[in-house]
Amino acid sequence: MSNRAENLVVQDEEDTQKGKYLTFTLGEEQYGLEIKYVIEIIGIQEITVVPELPEYIKGIINLRGQIIPVMDVRLRFGKPFKEYNDRTCVIVVDIKGVSVGLIVDTVSEVYSIKDEDVVAPPDLTKGLSNRYIKGIGKGSSKVKLLIDCERLLNDQVNEELLNLSKGE
Repeated sequence: MSNRAENLVVQDEEDTQKGKYLTFTLGEEQYGLEIKYVIEIIGIQEITVVPELPEYIKGIINLRGQIIPVMDVRLRFGKPFKEYNDRTCVIVVDIKGVSVGLIVDTVSEVYSIKDEDVVAPPDLTKGLSNRYIKGIGKGSSKVKLLIDCERLLNDQVNEELLNLSKGE
């Protein structure tokens, strides 16, 4: 395939993913993350705890021979821990070349939100609790908080997770 054809295929793929968000719940709130980050969705698995990591990094899982660090999104957002059950899911995402499992209460659906239906989050607390929210999708009866996947992992956490997934 020529470079031009490859670029068109990549562009076409990006266009079909534009405005699409995988929605999930944490408690009563609905969140969305851009579908372009999502690799797959799996049920909760046995997690191997790794010492000396932040509380919200629950450990690692073995996914078909690949070591994937897992993060409890509830804890990352400062919410109380909730016992995992058969509805708990792990959304495996790729953020800056690092595969990470995001533990969420339930996965809902893939939802299309037009750019004009996304508004900036209100600055209620000087940016602290909104630092992971990149926008609010207001296309349906219930608003969805849209997550900035790249902010979910700051550079320090990203480095730790990259070392974990490489087994260092």
